[in-house]
Amino acid sequence: MKVTFLGTSAGQPTETRNVSAVAVSLEGEWLLFDCGEDTQRRILAANLKPSRLERIFITHMHGDHIIGLLALIGTLGLGRRDRPLHLYGPPGLREFLETAQRVQVFYPTYELLINEIHEAGELCRGDGYSVVCAPMSHRITDYGYKVTESDRPGKFDIDRAASLGVPPGPLFGKLQKGEAVNLADGRTIHPDDVLGEPRPGKRVAYCTDTRPCDSAVELARGADLLIHEATYANDAAEFANERGHSTAEQAAHIAKKAAVKRLVLTHFSAKYKELDVLLEEAVNVFPFSSLASDLAEFTV
Repeated sequence: MKVTFLGTSAGQPTETRNVSAVAVSLEGEWLLFDCGEDTQRRILAANLKPSRLERIFITHMHGDHIIGLLALIGTLGLGRRDRPLHLYGPPGLREFLETAQRVQVFYPTYELLINEIHEAGELCRGDGYSVVCAPMSHRITDYGYKVTESDRPGKFDIDRAASLGVPPGPLFGKLQKGEAVNLADGRTIHPDDVLGEPRPGKRVAYCTDTRPCDSAVELARGADLLIHEATYANDAAEFANERGHSTAEQAAHIAKKAAVKRLVLTHFSAKYKELDVLLEEAVNVFPFSSLASDLAEFTV
């Protein structure tokens, strides 16, 4: 998987940071998490192909996470999209989109499959991945998400395959995909004969606009990458709690409790021109912490 940050600012854009949006690219398609103002231009700047966007997940109904959705839906139509677009989010998402369509804010030329979330659990299964959600702790209904790749076949043992008489070429590919193959001498070679132990799929968790909460820890448990909001530094911890947000240090504690491999901080208050203080406070708790920046890419 590859994660691309399309916006990392909280509430309002700055000269260098747009508002919230994150793309998760998988083989052949990509998913969008949140869609703040001007997200569609960031998509172009990131060289993401709009035609390969399959699903959009909205955490909550605040404008800096959803206001760019109407423009993006309209642009996809101008690009002659002809297959459905799956959208997921909290109650209110359907009314928002249907009202905009009724007053002719946009004209979708394809089907919008709107899925409002009412409880934690699995939302969908795609080609080689699944997405689950869990409630966060914000001022309004808010969900975090986790993308999990399907387990991958074990490492292919070329020497073992050759010793069994498998000729290089298409049969190698079939075995690597988990398919048994028949040889010219009548023998059948099974994937288990030439593959190592299955490799667990990668996991990316996305938790934003939330106070520290147990459900964020459980959602992120064992993730390869946790994307977590870090709106404020420690000196604003009380204000962060009042506003339904986390500090960088609190995000680091979530990462540590969840035993994730890596933490990337995002959703920074516009008050911070420089982000060094946020990174320092996080690293002191969880050394494997990084700062997101607009258009930054992280390979998982």
